[in-house]
Amino acid sequence: MITGDATSQLKALRAGSIDAVGLMALTLDRIAATNPSINAVVALRDRDTLLAEAAQAPAGPLQGLPMAVKDLADTAGIATTYGSPAFRDHVPVADSPMVARLRRAGAVIIGKTNTPEFGLGSHSYNPVYGVTRNPYDLSRSAGGSSGGAGAALAARMVALADGSDMMGSLRNPAGWNNVFGFRPSYGLVAPSNPGDLFLSQLSTEGPMARSIRDLELLLAVQSAPDPMHPHSSGPYRPAPPKGRLRIGWLGDWGGAYAMEPGVLDLCGAAVQVLADLGHDVVPMAPPFSAAALWEAWTTLRSWTIAGSLGPLLHSAPDQVKPELRWEIERGLALSAADLRRASTIRSDWFRHTAGMDVDILALPSAQLFAFDADWTWPRQIAGRQMDSYHRWMEVVVPASLTGLPALCVPAGFGPPGTPMGLQLIGHRGRDACVLNLGRAYEAATSWIDRQPAP
Repeated sequence: MITGDATSQLKALRAGSIDAVGLMALTLDRIAATNPSINAVVALRDRDTLLAEAAQAPAGPLQGLPMAVKDLADTAGIATTYGSPAFRDHVPVADSPMVARLRRAGAVIIGKTNTPEFGLGSHSYNPVYGVTRNPYDLSRSAGGSSGGAGAALAARMVALADGSDMMGSLRNPAGWNNVFGFRPSYGLVAPSNPGDLFLSQLSTEGPMARSIRDLELLLAVQSAPDPMHPHSSGPYRPAPPKGRLRIGWLGDWGGAYAMEPGVLDLCGAAVQVLADLGHDVVPMAPPFSAAALWEAWTTLRSWTIAGSLGPLLHSAPDQVKPELRWEIERGLALSAADLRRASTIRSDWFRHTAGMDVDILALPSAQLFAFDADWTWPRQIAGRQMDSYHRWMEVVVPASLTGLPALCVPAGFGPPGTPMGLQLIGHRGRDACVLNLGRAYEAATSWIDRQPAP
């Protein structure tokens, strides 16, 4: 089994204590032993081909490191299905810009990590590859939409993983798999999807890892500036720690967010670690209407999804899952007034966060522990009914709506024996501040050392 994080593996490669071919062989052996029960890595490439590519990996910060790319990002010569049967046989001829950056940095792309159809929903299952299971309890979900990435990291199949986050997709699976996931400020990692670059600002790519230093390693590669993108603000630049921070603990947003028993206890204890480190932790009353945030979020999300995936209702109507059909139809029915109201709410929330007298907002990364992997989505939390397929992830909306940097750190293990995470949300553009806080938290805790059973 491969030990250590990506930084230590790369150090060993440079020191000559292992070569890239040997690391690739160990990685593929680990995947062969572990992946059949978890189903995190999909579209795995031929062993001999990968060993040959490892021997010829180009020089760079990730030289010789095996990586599997989330199955929402195009990979030249490797099946990219987006989890949809309509794209079961789709093999792109070119890499997405983010994947091209990984290759130039020396990473060897071994295959893909599993995701729900088109990334919709925080549970990684689809008709092409099936369900990804939680390494800590195979009967439970690994989360999503970067569930394959989170599970592969937790099971030590890979040392570093990319992901993307529209509605918690770098945070929910990180929390449920006991690893770190970071949603950067919008624009730090220039979005690689074609189309509109001004109105749709809900989703971003970012890193997942087993250490903060690994997050920064991958973020530095992902955030290469893109002169063709108007919001590109890369590259990521580390900064010295600021010192004492003021952290607002929001809990369940004054009762607005239903929480499974045990979630707030774990996350409250994690926040106390930050207080013990010398930061000022203050319980906060809800700073904004949760109902207004949800209205703006669901409007802008449905409108964005309808714009990008709406043609599927005509080209592949029998291959569109119910949740996607609901989003598209809802988006197509929106009026200009609906969109303006949603944009106004988003603007008001951004102004509010910019003016708050705290450096960090803290919230759980999910509202319940990993649920049954055979479910499509949870219908209730603590007796409260969920009225949509994504309502149970409402807790991630405050950061997503305005593109704030949000780090998920491991918060411990709940009554079911599965992990939970804590979101640390910063001000726009202050990504280094959030990651510095995460580094201090990492050093003060040992959750990451608790590995799944072999």
